[in-house]
Amino acid sequence: MGEYTIKHNELTAEEFIFLWETVWGKGPSLEQTELAMKHTLFRVSVFDNNKIVAMARMIGDLGLDYYIKDVIVRPEYQKKGIGRLLINELLKFIKENGVSGTDIFVELCAMPDIIPFYEKFGFEANEAQRLKIMYHVD
Repeated sequence: MGEYTIKHNELTAEEFIFLWETVWGKGPSLEQTELAMKHTLFRVSVFDNNKIVAMARMIGDLGLDYYIKDVIVRPEYQKKGIGRLLINELLKFIKENGVSGTDIFVELCAMPDIIPFYEKFGFEANEAQRLKIMYHVD
């Protein structure tokens, strides 16, 4: 892996939207994203020189449950170990902040082609089905 800079809790809304759009198309609004960054439990971003190339964030309650969200690596930086670095940083955060001596539920949602990547860390699918709604706020 190259020489990358890792930053914690510095990811901006603009950087988030930029990365989102490199992988998933049109991103969320700036206002939504600013709120999300403000209320995200932990953010990790990876830079190649001054260029953001990857990010991940975690939401949760610091007690029972952590949820890994929005793991994004720019396409030209994929398959270089950056995704592994992101997940390791998130798991390190849980280890340092979770209640000692307890089991903590760590969840994520992944597209089928990405599941083998997460299985390398010990994640496994269960019978639960993910339900969603895109609820419009007027």
